[in-house]
Amino acid sequence: MSNQNAHKPGYKHTPLGWIPEEWEVKEVGEIAKISSGGTPDRKNTGYWNGSIPWISTSLIDFNTITKADQFITEAGLKASSAKMFEPGTILMAMYGQGKTRGKVAKLGIRASTNQACAALIVDKTVNVDFLFQNFLHNYNNIRKLSNTGSQENLNGELIKSINIKLPTSLEQRQIAAILSTWDEAISKTQQLITQLQQRNKGLLQALLRPKTGWKEKKLSEIFERVIRRNTVANNNVVTISARRGFVKQNDFFKKIVASDILDNYFLIHKGEFSYNKSYSNGYDWGAIKRLNNFDEAVVTTLYICFRIKNENVHSGDFFEFFFDACLLDRGLSKIAHEGGRAHGLLNVTPKDFFSLNVCVPNYNEQLRIFNILSVAKSELSLYEQKLATLQRQKKGLMQKLFTGEVRVKLN
Repeated sequence: MSNQNAHKPGYKHTPLGWIPEEWEVKEVGEIAKISSGGTPDRKNTGYWNGSIPWISTSLIDFNTITKADQFITEAGLKASSAKMFEPGTILMAMYGQGKTRGKVAKLGIRASTNQACAALIVDKTVNVDFLFQNFLHNYNNIRKLSNTGSQENLNGELIKSINIKLPTSLEQRQIAAILSTWDEAISKTQQLITQLQQRNKGLLQALLRPKTGWKEKKLSEIFERVIRRNTVANNNVVTISARRGFVKQNDFFKKIVASDILDNYFLIHKGEFSYNKSYSNGYDWGAIKRLNNFDEAVVTTLYICFRIKNENVHSGDFFEFFFDACLLDRGLSKIAHEGGRAHGLLNVTPKDFFSLNVCVPNYNEQLRIFNILSVAKSELSLYEQKLATLQRQKKGLMQKLFTGEVRVKLN
């Protein structure tokens, strides 16, 4: 509830805080008709794979839905509680996996939905895009409205009770138009990021594919194991995230899961590598990461830690990209012993790990490859930073526009 507008001339106090005098506070049930869909019998093949788009909550992600991934027949529509909804209908996920509940989407096509989607047919006096953006802005608050049964779900009555700060029709259109400009910039940046990710993936595959003159070596010829114990009482306990690299354990788990006594943990130095034998989504054979963000860190002895023997012969920068490309996966799949996936941990011994063969170029070629990949990675990082800035700017702008703290010029 904003107090920025408190007692300012032209503002009034409401249950949702201070808003411009010409604004109103209305419940969603006053400005939209709430409906939902249904699911035809899965066992009846005559109800599925027809021509009618059928939307489930998996497609609802603060977006405009322009295509479906499932279709039902006319018979399936008639035999179930599924209904047809027109373009411009706002869909809100009432329940679903993870963060799905409370997400919204706007239909860009005529489609049916399942029962987990609330369909909001918005009154013509209200701008659909304004209401969609308002729901997006209030996503976390909407999630808190869910019932407190065995499953935290939304329902039609709860959605009807959501209060909306409603500007005049003209101001609604102006606010929606301003936010759509940010959405367009965000969407274009996201598309560029996707293209750069695909380009970088192609570069990795092309540059790291073994070529004439490359030599096959065992890991033990290039690296030596690090078994340095934490005798200096370092308490910087980190874990390896397959996607984020080394992360402070407290940041990753939201708590410290390591033992209070850290003497027996491994102490690794900046530039050294560790292999986390835990498999995760997209990393079936674990992840190898290089310590870059800390001068020293403490890791579990379940990790296999190692460093380059001679940095004048092999480049740690090159091998960071090499391991990130998961080029050891084929070899790891052969040495991970059967039954070794208990508790999510692969049964890979240090001896077997260092016996793996890799095909690598000479030192100068390693540096050349690193330089190319580093430039490509930096370019991607710049666009990722730009995306984060745009999203942060939009979030701040929404806060000011939806409270009336900043008023738009009415044309």
